[in-house]
Amino acid sequence: MAERTTTINAALAGTIDLGGDLTVNRFGFGAMRITGEGIWGEPQDREECKRVLRRTLELGINLIDTADAYGPEVSERLIAETLHPYPDDLVIATKGGLTRPGPARWNPDGRPVHLRAACEGSLKRLRVDQIDVYQFHRPDPQVPFEESVGALVQLKNEGKIRHIGLSNVTTDQLEQAQKLTPIVSVQNRYNLFDRSSEGVLEACSLEEIAFIPWRPVEGGELS
Repeated sequence: MAERTTTINAALAGTIDLGGDLTVNRFGFGAMRITGEGIWGEPQDREECKRVLRRTLELGINLIDTADAYGPEVSERLIAETLHPYPDDLVIATKGGLTRPGPARWNPDGRPVHLRAACEGSLKRLRVDQIDVYQFHRPDPQVPFEESVGALVQLKNEGKIRHIGLSNVTTDQLEQAQKLTPIVSVQNRYNLFDRSSEGVLEACSLEEIAFIPWRPVEGGELS
């Protein structure tokens, strides 16, 4: 009897639109873990991480989510090293707004000057002229939220960002941001154990904004 093999295709789960001009399959790949322990430094096995990245494309995944804080900078560099030049249908979403002074330390920095430097650094590391989706990683309590979002609007006006997304926000912050610019995605923690972003999810559904859950299986406990 011939051996039966099953090939998973992410496209079977359906697609979503980002900003009306980017269509991606619902299953994406989060590239936080292609780094060292504690999301710090280089991975122990770079070649294995490269194999994982290439495999994501083979499985029909065409959305990769990363951030300058992953490593820091390690995840973005490895994505470019492995996949550049990118397939035409691949959408890369990255984030800025956190600094990493050390392992297990994540400090918000929403100053416009920092967000500009972060975005320009991501452009270089990813080897692109424009970032498909640039997400504000986390609101900074020391900086007015509107100033941080306004910095991304300016970068979008300059052509460095195609679409703007948010991460770790409240419904009020989402509403504030929408008064300044179209928001195409929100990435908040959400899973069976943590439903604190239920209101944000409902708002995204009403506004047809893509909701990207992080820790959807709570670090593997739900898998």
